[in-house]
Amino acid sequence: MSERPGNALMPNLLTPQDLETNWEWRDKIPAWGHSSVDFERRVDHDRLRRYRLARTRQSLQNSPAGSLLLFDVNNIRYVSATKIGEWERDKMCRFCLLTGDDSPYVWDFGSAAVHHQRYSDWLEPDHCLAGVVGMRGTIPPEFGLMKKYAKMIAQLIKDAGMADMPVGVDYAETAMFHALQEEGIHVVDGQQIMLAAREIKNWDEIQLLTQAASMVDGVYHMIYEELKPGVRENDIVAMSNKLLYEMGSDDVEAINAISGERCNPHPHNFTDRLIRPGDQAFFDILQSYQGYRTCYYRTFNVGRATPAQNDAYVKAREWIDASIAMIKPGVTTDKVAEVWPTAESLGFPNEDAAFGLQFGHGLGLALHERPIISRAVSMEHPMEIQTGMVFALETYCPAADGYSAARIEEEVVVTETGCEVISLFPAEELPIANRY
Repeated sequence: MSERPGNALMPNLLTPQDLETNWEWRDKIPAWGHSSVDFERRVDHDRLRRYRLARTRQSLQNSPAGSLLLFDVNNIRYVSATKIGEWERDKMCRFCLLTGDDSPYVWDFGSAAVHHQRYSDWLEPDHCLAGVVGMRGTIPPEFGLMKKYAKMIAQLIKDAGMADMPVGVDYAETAMFHALQEEGIHVVDGQQIMLAAREIKNWDEIQLLTQAASMVDGVYHMIYEELKPGVRENDIVAMSNKLLYEMGSDDVEAINAISGERCNPHPHNFTDRLIRPGDQAFFDILQSYQGYRTCYYRTFNVGRATPAQNDAYVKAREWIDASIAMIKPGVTTDKVAEVWPTAESLGFPNEDAAFGLQFGHGLGLALHERPIISRAVSMEHPMEIQTGMVFALETYCPAADGYSAARIEEEVVVTETGCEVISLFPAEELPIANRY
C-alpha cells in the first residue's frame, strides 16, 4: 500500500481513539458559523472522516462479512468522504470497496476520480479509479462492464485475504448481483452493516446536523412572513429553495407544502394551490448541509384559526411532547410509539395506512436512518435508544372539520441524560401568519 503524507483514511493507521465520539454535553449544543476560523474549534473534518471509517470497520468486524461493496451514495460518502453532484444520487454510477486492512477503493464518474486523486488527500491516489457499471440498466449487461468490475473486485478481495468471507452489498442492479455471484462472491446484506455503523453520531456529525437545522429555522421565519392569500404553495417552495441555497445548502431534497382542504389526508407533496384566508398549512423542509439532512415540519394558520384547527394543533403538540419526554438512553422504541394514538383512533383501517404520520426516524447522511419509530414496526421489533442518536419525531392530527390538519416535527439529539431539541422555530402554540 502506497505511503501518503497526511492520509487520514488508511485503516491500518486507525487507532482506538478514532472511535471516540468527543461529545461535549454542556448547557446547549452550539450551532457554529459555517466557516473555518482560527479562534473557535468547530467541525473537525479529519476527525469526522476517521470516525466514520472506524465505525464502519467496527461494524464490519461485528458482522459475518469480510468486505463491503457499496453503491448507496450515502454509504460511499460515509466510508470514503467523496461526493459529486446530486444528479448522481439515483444513477447507481459510483461504487466503493472496503476489504481487509486496505483503505477504501472508490470507482467514480470519469474525471471525478482524477479530482479525488488531486484533492482528497485522505485517500490513496491509486485507490481512486474511474469506473461505471450499469447506470440503472442504460449500459446493458452484455456490454461487459459489470463482468469486468466484478472480476476486479473479486481479485482485490482475494488479494486482501478475504475471499473466503461473505461480501456485504448495500444495493446494486440485479445484473451486478449476478456478475458478483459468477465470480464466486457470496453476497449478504451490507446495508444493515452500514446502518449499524451510522446510527451513533460523533460530535462533528451532531454539529453539522445542528447547523443544518439552524438553516431551516430561518426558512420558517421567512415562511411565517410570506404566508398570505395570493401566494401559492409552489411560491413558498421556490422562496425556500432560494434561501436555503443562499445559506449554503448542498441539496434541497424536497419541500412539502400542503394547505387548506389538501391537509387531510396528507398528500406528501406541493401544488400551485393559492393560499386562502383561514387556511391551515404545514410544510416539511428536507435539505442537507455538508451531506447531513433535515426533516422538520411546521404548521401555520393564515390570518385566523378556527376552534377545530386549534384543537388539532394542541393534540399534535401534546403527542409530540409526550414522545420527546420519553427519549433517553436505554428506552426502547416501542415505549415511544405507545404514547402516540393508534391508526384506528384517527380513522385509518390499520397502522400500515397511517404509516409515517406518527413517526420517528434517524437523521444523518440519509433522511431515514436508525432508529425507525412507528406503531407499524416498533411494537414487535423495538430498538434501544442510545446516546449519540439523532432523529426526528413527527405527529399529525386531522381536525374535526374534516379537511384541516396539524403536523409538527422536532429533531432531537440523544444526550447522556435525555435529549435536546435542535429544531427551534417556535411551535409550542399554533403560529398565525399575517393575523387579521
